[in-house]
Amino acid sequence: MTPDLKKIYGCFRADGTYLSGQLFGPGHIHDTYRIITAEEQCDDYILQRLNRHVFKDIPMLQENMERVTAHLRKKISAIEGSDVRRECLTLIPEKSTGRSWYTDENGDFWRMFIFISDHKSYERVDSHHKAYEGGRMIGRFQAMLADLPGDPLYETIPDFHNIVKRLETFHRVIQKDPAGRVSSVRAEIDEITSREEEMKIIVRLGEKGKIPLRITHNDTKFNNILFDSNDRALCIIDLDTVMPGYVHYDFGDAIRTGSNTADEDSPDISAVSMDIGIYEAYARGYLSEMTGTLNDTEKEYLAFAPRLLTYIMATRFLTDYIDGDKYYKIKYPQHNLQRNKVQIALLKSMEAQHEKMELIIKNIIG
Repeated sequence: MTPDLKKIYGCFRADGTYLSGQLFGPGHIHDTYRIITAEEQCDDYILQRLNRHVFKDIPMLQENMERVTAHLRKKISAIEGSDVRRECLTLIPEKSTGRSWYTDENGDFWRMFIFISDHKSYERVDSHHKAYEGGRMIGRFQAMLADLPGDPLYETIPDFHNIVKRLETFHRVIQKDPAGRVSSVRAEIDEITSREEEMKIIVRLGEKGKIPLRITHNDTKFNNILFDSNDRALCIIDLDTVMPGYVHYDFGDAIRTGSNTADEDSPDISAVSMDIGIYEAYARGYLSEMTGTLNDTEKEYLAFAPRLLTYIMATRFLTDYIDGDKYYKIKYPQHNLQRNKVQIALLKSMEAQHEKMELIIKNIIG
């Protein structure tokens, strides 16, 4: 049943008269609509019905977003020549309560933002310039939020990038073998288990206090960055997973998704590798914003971060395959297994280039 978008729009303190609404964007989690207003001088809006199954506590999720966007707006507003309405998401309050969400008669949660006009977004990183800008935007985001006051943010998806917890789940699923697939993926399981202890290093460093928990985005795929007409990074979006984390998670996932020379489920494993030029451009952009914020240990393990995030995804895809494909949507029976194979091939490419990756970070830092 199509929601009454006009009625829901009317529950928010928006400027402009509702003209029309239609589904917008490729998102898989929330139902997202673009609302067109009748007046040319008024903003259009993004209206979202939030996924209560993925995010268990919507009010806490929204409190995170309110705190983060308010802090970013304050920082951006202080920069001469900035345009805070285009460089930061603007939440629209609900009319009766002033909260950043509205609950309808079905118990569904809705929120609304100003639509950022005249932007571009990309699914792939096809130039060093775009990679630099993507890295710069991620670094700027982390740097601006490094001094967010108050209590830690709510953990919207607990242990999202915690490889220790992911491996516990992995071994539990192997023991149960619910789909009877373990015997057919012994080689893939060995690829995961042979690297287990090495991949726990970031969590261990955090536990020892050598790297701090910071505020991280945790979903730094390239299409979450908006660009202006000159291909300068404008704004980072999709803030649902903004929560405490280690900086390596954001940097690592940006490289994992942005530097792969093939698709995430490519049938041609020989086409999979990490583009070292894209990696270097990302790193230069990221460190142009974050060098003064990171401590020495964070810098030391930055080149390791892409390997960790690629390993995490390899583990998650294989876990889901063994479990009978319960989490990720698949297009064919071996889809998750193929995704795992691509991640392992990408990981091996990173391992082969690791010394170069470390040297690039050292040269940038100076």
